[in-house]
Amino acid sequence: MSCNISLGRLEGCKDAVGGLNAIYFINFDDATFAVDDTTGLATVTETTPNAYKYDLRGTSTFEQSLTSSRENGTTFVEQTLTVSLKKQDSTTHKEVKLLAYGRPKVLVEDNNGNVFVMGHEYGSEMNATASSGAAMGDKSGYELTFVATEKILAPFTTETLSSTYSITVGS
Repeated sequence: MSCNISLGRLEGCKDAVGGLNAIYFINFDDATFAVDDTTGLATVTETTPNAYKYDLRGTSTFEQSLTSSRENGTTFVEQTLTVSLKKQDSTTHKEVKLLAYGRPKVLVEDNNGNVFVMGHEYGSEMNATASSGAAMGDKSGYELTFVATEKILAPFTTETLSSTYSITVGS
């Protein structure tokens, strides 16, 4: 049966850290990912698609919830990326609007050097809040929440980002 487990897992070393380093947005139609059934790794099938890098520091998170239904015979994953961007400006306003209009695929790079492909098959949807706090020391910026619903957990990719993608970094 194809759903039988095949491996155990030993207790790992305590050498991992939390947090996200950067995210890379790819327009939905610009890249298709193939996921290897044996390794579970994703590779992009196009030659050097554009990826738009956003550096992250602080409270951004990436979570995945796997849900199975015995009654329906289904399993799916909801992937949620919450991004906190500091400072508002007209250029970011425009890009936030475009992210909401599209359904980007997102490469999520954590602080351990892992890169996950969020929304690799169906893309993601975004909600955003632009806000300025009440006090001088409060945040002025954006909270972006991306949600993707996929068949599997966001696959890892071992591709070298700088040589696989044409990366654009803002100012």
